[in-house]
Amino acid sequence: MQCPYCGSSDLKVLDTTDTRSGIRRRRECANCEQRFTTYERPLTATPVLIKSDGNREEFDRDKLKRGIWNACAKRPIPAAEIEKLANHVETYLQSLGRSEVSSHVVGDMVIQGLKELDSIAYIRYAIVYLGLDNLLSVRAEIDKLLAEQQAGTILGADSSSSTSTPKPENDPASRSGREVNPSSSTSADKLPASVETPKHRRGAAKMVTTSPSAGLSQGRIAPRVAPKA
Repeated sequence: MQCPYCGSSDLKVLDTTDTRSGIRRRRECANCEQRFTTYERPLTATPVLIKSDGNREEFDRDKLKRGIWNACAKRPIPAAEIEKLANHVETYLQSLGRSEVSSHVVGDMVIQGLKELDSIAYIRYAIVYLGLDNLLSVRAEIDKLLAEQQAGTILGADSSSSTSTPKPENDPASRSGREVNPSSSTSADKLPASVETPKHRRGAAKMVTTSPSAGLSQGRIAPRVAPKA
């Protein structure tokens, strides 16, 4: 290894740190006394990417990170999250155990990761990756993203409300949404005994009833008595 500043090979290691992506070493050149950092990570077989035009291209981790960085420019996204996304894509490709894979596999993983990471970064990457070449297509993608976010919010609210205690099915208030008063029924068969329907009143008007205590029989007219002189 040579110094990137003067080209000297007289180097010494000042510090070594193990990271997720490999080993980081802090080095110092004995010739120019400049310090720099190097990273070491194991090289495993990564499939060749098949482009949309049929050409083959080796997987380039640095190129992948540059594309993610361009989408996340001036966004509050930690560098560790971008490194994590690049590691996830590379690890998945290596786990496939194939010599070639479509480049859409990489693009789909990146765009899905950006959707969960930052909405603005997702739209930026989608404009290039999905070929959104006019405002209508960009607006349609934004509307789709907003609908997905709203559906996720409603689903979360429904799941939280489902934990509340439900009302019994046989509760009248739970079926109608209001308190039911049993005495509010007005059907004729539930009227009190002292209340007569119009039909009963018409029948009672045709009947002539006399009081037995007055000495009169039913159907006879009482004689008229003259007053005394």
